[in-house]
Amino acid sequence: MNRLNLPSFDTKIIVRNDRRMIFDHLRRKYVTLTPEEWVRQHFVHYLTHYMGYPEMMLANEVELTVGQKRLRCDSVLYGMHAEPRMIVEYKAPTIAITQKVFDQISVYNMLLHVDYLVVSNGITHYCCKMDYEHQNYLFLEEIPRYENI
Repeated sequence: MNRLNLPSFDTKIIVRNDRRMIFDHLRRKYVTLTPEEWVRQHFVHYLTHYMGYPEMMLANEVELTVGQKRLRCDSVLYGMHAEPRMIVEYKAPTIAITQKVFDQISVYNMLLHVDYLVVSNGITHYCCKMDYEHQNYLFLEEIPRYENI
């Protein structure tokens, strides 16, 4: 797998039915190891082990429904009262972070109305703080530590 701009960690990888699988600590199961999943697992590890985010407040593959359409957020951080606080969207390291990616996460945010949007391809990471009062957002220079959100 690609080297990322995130701390490495001891991953648990197995082969099942000729597919490489990686252990997802949040879902507590092995999932297919894709380039996007590689980014997700490293990013979640970064948030929980370096930025102070509690594992129990994070969820992967959060399903949303808009009419008949089902959407899936890559990761969501919840607050103390189970309210969504942050959405994280992952792309494979070879996928550029473009306006289309921000449009995708914005659709999720129309439903969840979070404080922060984060997009990462494992190499480049962007974090926006939402300002609903002024209908604006502010790009932050870095992802905030948990105690600062």
